[in-house]
Amino acid sequence: MESPAGRKDLPVLDTVSAQRRILWKNVTTVLGAAILIGAEVFGAGFAGGWAIANLLGLGDYGVYGFQALLMGLGAIVMVQFVRHGMRIEPFTRRG
Repeated sequence: MESPAGRKDLPVLDTVSAQRRILWKNVTTVLGAAILIGAEVFGAGFAGGWAIANLLGLGDYGVYGFQALLMGLGAIVMVQFVRHGMRIEPFTRRG
């Protein structure tokens, strides 16, 4: 099937079946939870990096290194949380 412009390389999309509706209730639920949990995760990473580095006597650069490490792990946790939240409460629905 050719596209409306006569090009054979582009597929023709059925606009009726391809429409998606955003489920704002699910979006706000998942993002609201992500904000609350993210504040705790990043706060724990910041404080934990400071505590561990000072406990080990690593100095200022050790503090910065541990904080960066734990904040990076926190970012990975938050990305996984949002991805799983989107699987449980989908952000879009067809039709």
